[in-house]
Amino acid sequence: MAHISTMEQLRQLIPDPGPRAGAKLRHHLCDQGIAFIQRCPFLVLGTIGAWGLELSPKGDHPGFVEVVDDKTLLIPERKGNQLALGLGNILAEPRVGLMMIRPATDEVLRISGRATLIDDADICTRLSARGQPAMLAIKVEIDRAAFHCVRSARRAGLWQPETWDAPGKISFGKIYADALNMPDIRASFDKMAEAHDAEL
Repeated sequence: MAHISTMEQLRQLIPDPGPRAGAKLRHHLCDQGIAFIQRCPFLVLGTIGAWGLELSPKGDHPGFVEVVDDKTLLIPERKGNQLALGLGNILAEPRVGLMMIRPATDEVLRISGRATLIDDADICTRLSARGQPAMLAIKVEIDRAAFHCVRSARRAGLWQPETWDAPGKISFGKIYADALNMPDIRASFDKMAEAHDAEL
């Protein structure tokens, strides 16, 4: 197996696309990017820091991410598992990446920038959902934004129900029972998790 360790080796396999390919990379959001975020219900936040590389899903009603301006976003933090892996990473290293996804839309909006954690009552109230203010806000100052083309989503059949496998269900009870060596907690933990999910 040959390892690729230089850009020269990489470019032998993937030729330089030329200057036009990079024209879609911008240092701010374009009008289409703003409209996309205003209708987007789901994103993945990438961080790196004390917890290593972490990918954190964030989702809520379409438009739950506030576009302050073409260089600034506010992402609400809701109640979760309280591990705060991504948030802890931001405190150590502010560089972040976002992948924003809209159902039935093959394009993906990719954003990279610098994040800070905001504890502001007015902002958290503005980012409320289901009658509850955000616990805090993740402010992202954009360094680069670009739409990713449709190829990946279409190859995966991401929005084509006829290509989907049967739905699956993950047992968090089994995960915790195995990790804690406490097999008796599996059923009760799964029941508790299902009740919590039903509240959403």
